[in-house]
Amino acid sequence: MQIDDSIPGDVLRALVFAAERHRGQRRKDPEKTPYINHPLQVVEMLWRVGGVRDSVTLVAAALHDTVEDTGTRPEEIEEFFGAEVRAVVLEVSDDKSLPKAERKRLQIEHAPHKSLRAKQVKLGDKITNVRDVIDTPPTDWSEAVRRGYIDWALAVVAGLRGANPALEAEFDRIVALRKE
Repeated sequence: MQIDDSIPGDVLRALVFAAERHRGQRRKDPEKTPYINHPLQVVEMLWRVGGVRDSVTLVAAALHDTVEDTGTRPEEIEEFFGAEVRAVVLEVSDDKSLPKAERKRLQIEHAPHKSLRAKQVKLGDKITNVRDVIDTPPTDWSEAVRRGYIDWALAVVAGLRGANPALEAEFDRIVALRKE
């Protein structure tokens, strides 16, 4: 018996949607890589490392930054991908009208209370972001800023623990490499 391990079509559709919405955006790394690489990496991390096969979680991972960073309206997410996906995307989106320090504080405070799906998306997001901060940090980030980001990510992930042991172990592995 062969197991179908192919990515569902709705996930691919979400990645195409995210690519369109993030068109023209770049990461802060020295190479200024296309922003869409980040949602792709989050989906891949959930699929490969976390063993996540729940389509709602994977679609939300593909779209996790669209409301926050592209002006995509939550109603659009629901129209194209359903109410469950919209709920997870909103659960992992920051309120950009708040100051950055407040948004960061709220991520720590709210992490333990998120749904399992949102916790897994957040874990994938934090893993890929911390890996990028370690491997290809923004050129204008000092060592202290990088260290502060990782410390903050550790605090967020502390509240996400219990959601996906494989993702948590990957996060711990990446942070441990930083300390070597």
